[in-house]
Amino acid sequence: MSTQNYKLYGYRWVVLAVFMFINVTIQILWIGYAPITGPAAVFYSVSDLQIGMLAMSFMIAFIPLSIPVSWVIDTYGFRLAVSIGAVLMGIFGLLRGFAGTNYSLVLWSTIGIAIAQPFLLNAWTKVPANWFSIDERATAVGLVTLSSLIGTALGMVITPILIANMPISMVQLIYGGIAAFSAILFLIFARENPPTPPCPAGQEVRSLMLDGLKHALKVKDFWLYLGIFFIGMGIFNGITTWVEDIVRPRGFTPVDAGNMGALMLVGGLIGAVVIPPFSDKQHKRRIYLLTGFLLAIPGLIGLTYATNTWLLFISSFSLGFFLIGVSPIGIQYAAEITQPTPEGTSNGLIQLFGQASVVFVYIMEAFKTPDGAFTPALLLAAGFLCLSAFLAWLLKDPVSL
Repeated sequence: MSTQNYKLYGYRWVVLAVFMFINVTIQILWIGYAPITGPAAVFYSVSDLQIGMLAMSFMIAFIPLSIPVSWVIDTYGFRLAVSIGAVLMGIFGLLRGFAGTNYSLVLWSTIGIAIAQPFLLNAWTKVPANWFSIDERATAVGLVTLSSLIGTALGMVITPILIANMPISMVQLIYGGIAAFSAILFLIFARENPPTPPCPAGQEVRSLMLDGLKHALKVKDFWLYLGIFFIGMGIFNGITTWVEDIVRPRGFTPVDAGNMGALMLVGGLIGAVVIPPFSDKQHKRRIYLLTGFLLAIPGLIGLTYATNTWLLFISSFSLGFFLIGVSPIGIQYAAEITQPTPEGTSNGLIQLFGQASVVFVYIMEAFKTPDGAFTPALLLAAGFLCLSAFLAWLLKDPVSL
């Protein structure tokens, strides 16, 4: 579709940039304990599972909040909704840093941050829909995905390094300060809409949320994609939550665990930048989703059995490139096949299913062998990737493309 009759404003990149920054910071707050599970358990005098609960609380809180938050986004706009989330993130991020060694206060502060997360995640397609043309939206969603991966990768790599020189509580206070700063920037620079629409009215304005929700749930391919996203996020969340526990039995250190997780995310980051533009240019979604899940399987197998750092790191990068790299394509695909459902509603349902995959995080921990190995759970995940590839094969590309 040609966009020459519709004005695109350079300020859209400013709006996208401040939105990306707060997505970076909330991911750092989410994943900051995963690569240091063992040291954190000692610092707070709790179990590994209780440290894992800090990450899982984000997924648990998301489940009841996703639909109401989507309603706020679609009714009042992303600027108000994301501002609420950004302020909550900044306040509770700072409080977690001030909690010291008190695990109970850390947990309650983390729950406050977790409540903020849906306000950010459910706006991933709404911001591009308001500011970008249809030909740029998968790319814009890819950039938001990129920011999320950058935040998670930074949390993975930097946290083990920082705790070597300062208490864990001080590290969390620094993260909280960065989160508060990103919230301030969003409040100052974000705008709801450009002066004139970036596309035809039919591609910008969506139906009311309730009608859109009913419509989306009648679309067969949307249900198939929800299943695909549930599996993909279950594997992603499981590996990132238990990253140190997964590699510890094979003799790897917390720094190795952080680097492994970061490389998986760097691979995803590169994939999220490289792959979506091809999808936009060729007007294809299905083939990229199918190929991505199939090619993620060898990386997961390598991660499962690697006993040296090079194989572990290469496998992690490959897994991330293909599994995470096609995620923005899938999110945009869902927004396209569910028209005229509002973007906030379709994205909220997707994120809801993704966060509901917390059940797989629990399953992974339950499937540990007596010596602490996660091999059975990771092999189960490989089987689920095969199922996801089959579901992707059943999809059809949007007619509107």
